Amino acid sequence: MRALTVTPGKKGSLSLRDVSEPTAGEGEVLVEALAVGLCGTDSEIVAAEYGEAPPGQDFLVLGHENLGRVLDAPPDSGLAKGDLVVGIVRRPDPEPCKACAAGEWDMCLNGNYTEHGIKGLDGFSREHWRANAEAMVKLDPDLEDVGVLLEPTTIVAKAWEQINRIGKRAFFDPHTAVVTGAGPVGLLAALLGVQQGLDVHVFDIVTDGPKPQLVRDLGATYHSEPLPDSGIKPNVLVECTGVTPVVLEALTCRAQDAVTCLTGVSGTGKQTRVDVGALNREEVLMNGVVFGSVNANRRHYDAGAQALAAADRNWLRRLISRRLPLERFAEAFKHQSDDVKVVLDLKAPGHRNQQL
Repeated sequence: MRALTVTPGKKGSLSLRDVSEPTAGEGEVLVEALAVGLCGTDSEIVAAEYGEAPPGQDFLVLGHENLGRVLDAPPDSGLAKGDLVVGIVRRPDPEPCKACAAGEWDMCLNGNYTEHGIKGLDGFSREHWRANAEAMVKLDPDLEDVGVLLEPTTIVAKAWEQINRIGKRAFFDPHTAVVTGAGPVGLLAALLGVQQGLDVHVFDIVTDGPKPQLVRDLGATYHSEPLPDSGIKPNVLVECTGVTPVVLEALTCRAQDAVTCLTGVSGTGKQTRVDVGALNREEVLMNGVVFGSVNANRRHYDAGAQALAAADRNWLRRLISRRLPLERFAEAFKHQSDDVKVVLDLKAPGHRNQQL
């Protein structure tokens, strides 16, 4: 079967190749892959910045944002042929640590977890894959054209869950939320904020293209000016860029008792002058909370699926700015100015042996 693979640590190794069909040992449920979404993590793996092949294998099948259809499942699995499913990306470590044993593998304590398409497990950009029923989530059939958005939705579902948990430490009556970054994660973070009835403001640098209108059509407010210039003091802030100056703004421009969630992963190596004393003073005197959030567990997949089911389908469809057949993977990885989410369609006919 066809699969999109890389050799971790080797630049220019992204290629479409033939790989073996999944074995029964990989899981009881056989799934036909329908779509795979691409994100910055995939680009970083292609650039050989990280990525880890499964044991005994010199290549890694790429793709963690996924959507598939069940081809075969045991009668007692809770799944049946034709069901729409999404595979859960992170799997608990084999030891396991206490967090993984409790089902909180997104909070793994020892780092021995695995992740499909990223760390030690083949991803979903192959025609068929297998997993056990507990490692996948069943979706509403009406989400077939947008279900590939579930994995990025889980990231912000976890973020909002943690924000609301932290808020309950004391009196918490949020009404204004700021999201920095209008990429897919930022837009989905805004969606969940709007669904909670908050006045949501999204900040990004672009002034044209689809993003400003997507924000407005969500019922949120779009800003292209810097957050400090807006005068907005949010009760909740979700940072989705990882851009250092924007992160610093997120740490300083907020209301009393605010909660700030950092989801963007920053690059390293560049020095930024920060008055740590002033930052600490501000956080302490304003009872502020700043926390980081990454990945998701089963609970967040279920919450993400509910959020997508409640969202406007046409709005979700517009997040997918390009949908390309698998054999056009090289084109898919070339960024275009109006890109929001690029998706590879694994059901479209393709050609073999192409290389990036």
